[in-house]
Amino acid sequence: MTLVICGCAAFIGTVVQRLTGQGFGMIAAPVVALVAPGYLPTALLLVGVAVGLSSAAFDLSAVVRRDLGPGFLGRALGAFIAAALAARLADRADLFGAVVACVVLVAIVLSLVGLRVRISPGSLMLAGTAAGIMGTLTAIGAPPMALLYQHVEQRRAAATQNVFFFFGMAVSLLALWLQGLVAMHHLALAVAISPAVPLGLAASQPLARRVARQSIRPIALALAGCAAGALLLKSLA
Repeated sequence: MTLVICGCAAFIGTVVQRLTGQGFGMIAAPVVALVAPGYLPTALLLVGVAVGLSSAAFDLSAVVRRDLGPGFLGRALGAFIAAALAARLADRADLFGAVVACVVLVAIVLSLVGLRVRISPGSLMLAGTAAGIMGTLTAIGAPPMALLYQHVEQRRAAATQNVFFFFGMAVSLLALWLQGLVAMHHLALAVAISPAVPLGLAASQPLARRVARQSIRPIALALAGCAAGALLLKSLA
């Protein structure tokens, strides 16, 4: 049953990630933290590499390439800072669940406030650093970049964020591996739920032509909020 639940979360997260450039971690991480907390964040980062690479490949021509350098630099810096913190949290499953839930809830608030932040090398590096810390600790790294790109044309925003997402998953895995936090049981779960990725990508294809970003955003935020709320209640019980 655990594999089914994790697989369903990965499927829904993949669909949302493909369409909007964010959402995989916000949806999948709290669900996995509820049923298999010992596998976070590493197992979802492994799956996230496949999700990010596949999603980015659909719209490479729409990527805003000049934004990638500063964002990549910040993402790498944040990842290595967070990996050192993750090593200290490795044996605190109760605290880790609460951290994941709070990150999701903060991400939902950031998605709703509608702040307009100018995209510049400085803001890209700061957002990348925040994304690196959040993503490496919890597998939820998209919200800082999503805040920057929320007023950019949908196709360009989603394509660029998917490239950031792929790079972020990969560099977070490297940082965790250097801390000795990547193990075979993480790989086993990632392999077991990986069929959800091509299924989610296939399901997203017809939706990509018909569904506007704003029309699925409330659904994605509601799903993430429900999962985070349940996780927070469990962690505090």
